[in-house]
Amino acid sequence: MEEQQSPPGAGRHGPPWRAEGPPPLLRRWVRGPDGEEAPAGLPWPSTVALTVIVLVGSHVAGRSQSGRGPLDALALVLLIAGCAVLLIRRRHPVVAVFGASLAALVYLGAGYPYGPVFLPVAVGCFAAVIAGCRRQAWCAVALLWLGHLLVAHWLYRWLPPRGDQAAPWSQEVAVAAWAVAVVAVAELVRVRREQWARERAGRAAAAKRRAEQERLRIARELHDVLAHSISVINVQAGVGLALLDSDPEQARTALTTIKSASKEALGEVRQVLETLRAPGEAPRSPAPGLDRLPELVEQAASAGLTVETTTSGGRRALPPGTDLAAFRIVQEALTNVVRHSAARTARVTIDQEPGALVLRVDDDGPASGGKAGGSGNGLIGMRERAAALGGSIDAGPLPSGGFRVTARLPLAGHSKETS
Repeated sequence: MEEQQSPPGAGRHGPPWRAEGPPPLLRRWVRGPDGEEAPAGLPWPSTVALTVIVLVGSHVAGRSQSGRGPLDALALVLLIAGCAVLLIRRRHPVVAVFGASLAALVYLGAGYPYGPVFLPVAVGCFAAVIAGCRRQAWCAVALLWLGHLLVAHWLYRWLPPRGDQAAPWSQEVAVAAWAVAVVAVAELVRVRREQWARERAGRAAAAKRRAEQERLRIARELHDVLAHSISVINVQAGVGLALLDSDPEQARTALTTIKSASKEALGEVRQVLETLRAPGEAPRSPAPGLDRLPELVEQAASAGLTVETTTSGGRRALPPGTDLAAFRIVQEALTNVVRHSAARTARVTIDQEPGALVLRVDDDGPASGGKAGGSGNGLIGMRERAAALGGSIDAGPLPSGGFRVTARLPLAGHSKETS
């Protein structure tokens, strides 16, 4: 039940760069609110291109505006200064937007022709809003509009060119609409950048969760495989050492059990490691399930524990993940009996209820009281396996002195009965 991750841009809705953030061209112009570093150096190419557009456009506009003053050296200096200040818009966006607004206001107050003089202000406002300086950008645009309002309807009497008339109010509406449009576009881009930042953070958190879940899954697999096999090997090694001189045949049987258990453990550990070396490939051998319950019974018997199994509720095919979890839970429960209990008998009950698989492992105790070794994560691992499937684990002592582990694993849908 591995979670598959779709490749970036493979979604059915939206442009291919939607899941990866803004396009490279747009990424060079804006600075995200999540603290990402601005590109190194100054934005020379875009600033030079904007300067050329402003100069050429102002010359063209000046030819059709006979009532305005001609473009002289001061006008060129103001136009170039309004564009040049944008070189620092990535590091100092507030200075850039106020500098461009001041240059545009002086240019208009000197009576020079209207034209693309507002473009540097728009670019500066855009950069300031994207950088998070929203109020400063609004203030710069508002001051430019108010200053133009004063010049066009009051101060024009004392400012060049001579004989200038008050500007029509329709022009002020157009300027106000322009200012609102610039701020609105900048705000829309800012909101989209924040969405991109949240999406990046969400993807990073999801990738971290998947890595942690995979690490826990591998840790559980290795713990369950090694804990069970090493417990059997430990018991049989003790039997072999105790009977080596008095009963060589029984010692030979213990050594044979050790060889079989270690071979099985090596095989399962190798399977887990292969999934790490080649993720995504199908395993070469099927994952263990409850069909291997007789092997657990035989291994427990070699360790001196008699296991009685009972199955009720019919026999239905289980989902692979549920089948593996059920096998590992029973395996770990029997391992704990061998390690921590002096019991010689254990009972395994498997009940396939409608919509759930119920496992119960009982022993007749009492606790051995000795140091059994191990990491102490057996019950934690069982609970994690059950919780991953939406199930639960209950474990605790019995009134008779033994111990019981009960697992309830939900079954999605109804599987077909097998003969």
